[in-house]
Amino acid sequence: MRIQAHLLTGLRLALALPLAVAFARPDSLSPFVVALLLAAAIGSDYFDGVVARRQGTASAGGQLFDHATDCLFVTACLAGAALAGSVPPVLPVLVALAFGQYVLDSYWLHRRKQLRMSTIGRWNGIGYFVPLVVLAAARLELVPALTPLLTAIARIVAYVLVASTLVSIVD
Repeated sequence: MRIQAHLLTGLRLALALPLAVAFARPDSLSPFVVALLLAAAIGSDYFDGVVARRQGTASAGGQLFDHATDCLFVTACLAGAALAGSVPPVLPVLVALAFGQYVLDSYWLHRRKQLRMSTIGRWNGIGYFVPLVVLAAARLELVPALTPLLTAIARIVAYVLVASTLVSIVD
């Protein structure tokens, strides 16, 4: 049985709402479940493109679905984290604005038939997952003494992402 790349992307899309709620209300899901679901989402992000390329089904539409799902996923989860006071509220807003600009620039400004990626945009896309992973790790409290440090690291990374996203938008 062949795994369809769109099913992997769809899994990430389906995980956006429950994880956004979990980041907004840490008591809504166990920390272990949050970490497991986040790992599944990240795995689906990595493997959807691999599967599409190996099966010869990669397409501009699939790329748009993948990137739009990434945007929706990280925006929702970061918004949840912002509601909990874990990351600055401006970050999910900037993520959505940067993605909108990315799509408009690709299709209308540059008249491409597929998304036109920039280096900073690619790194930001990866980076948006980092505060979520660090927050999920902090909530596991494997080493309780490190929980405040991990929470602070997530916040610092989020502020760095605010700056890099602003640079990306101006670029």
